[in-house]
Amino acid sequence: MNENKEVHRQFFDTYTRALIDRDAAAIADHYAVPALIEFPGQRILVTEAAQTESFFASAFGQYSGVTEVNAEVTVAASTDHSIWADVTWKYQGGAPDERNMYQLVRIEDGWKIAVLTPLELG
Repeated sequence: MNENKEVHRQFFDTYTRALIDRDAAAIADHYAVPALIEFPGQRILVTEAAQTESFFASAFGQYSGVTEVNAEVTVAASTDHSIWADVTWKYQGGAPDERNMYQLVRIEDGWKIAVLTPLELG
């Protein structure tokens, strides 16, 4: 959908800023509740925002040297209520690059991540 053309870019710009700032509360605000995080061998059902905030706060150490983050976003599918975004994260300063598929859903508070699934770098 054309109206969603810039939604993903704006969304991931603010999400990237929260990651660089290591602002766990701001990161958590980008996630819907409930949400599903599908890591290999580990499924996390997010039932409250505090879970997401705590998860990211505990993960900041692995990104301690990162000073810049570039999110390369490709929209795989889009409707008026959902956007599937394939995002490759390129980190400057020490962390390995990552690739994730995000399902963004439109809720009362705006667009939020409903599903996160790691992918292999391509």
